[in-house]
Amino acid sequence: MLLSLPALFLALSVHEFSHGYAAYKMGDPTAKNYGRLSLNPMAHFDLIGSLCLLIFHFGWAKPVPINSNNFRDRKKGIIIVSLAGPLSNFTVAILSTLIYGLYIRFTYYSGIWWVYLIGEMIRNCILLNIGLMIFNLIPIPPLDGSKVLMEFLPYKARRFMYEIERYSFLILILLMNTTIMQKLLIVLNGAMLNVVNVILKLIL
Repeated sequence: MLLSLPALFLALSVHEFSHGYAAYKMGDPTAKNYGRLSLNPMAHFDLIGSLCLLIFHFGWAKPVPINSNNFRDRKKGIIIVSLAGPLSNFTVAILSTLIYGLYIRFTYYSGIWWVYLIGEMIRNCILLNIGLMIFNLIPIPPLDGSKVLMEFLPYKARRFMYEIERYSFLILILLMNTTIMQKLLIVLNGAMLNVVNVILKLIL
């Protein structure tokens, strides 16, 4: 678990920073005003979400405060800001895969224990960033996927999404324990890992 901590802090920090930075570029300074436009992991730390990410490879950080009324284009701003977090994790996962591939290529036969530990830390960075990206794209409030979806829903459906947000934690726990959701997440995670394997094969 200790080997996963650097990857955890990086994944959460990049994810929330990207939300805040995207919001800032779209005209909303709220995250900056609250000191959340930062890569400092402690600014975004959420205990339960972090533990879930470490144990299940699916989790969350403390949400960055955003005021969509400040966006120059509200709908466009919400979509861009919501996707910024998952896309940043995808980018980190791909970059980590490239680094991991090169690292293995040049250190595979070293047999040194700390070289192996560094490799595991990079590998964990790939897995955690993929997990955080996939989890946050689930279209259940308040996850990023739901915010994108709501921008394309009619008023009544959007209102329903807002109303169930207060029960979101319970809904997510129940869903994560259903066979259908578990299989879906395994498929999505597997698809992303296939992309990772393709990149590694090209490097190795």
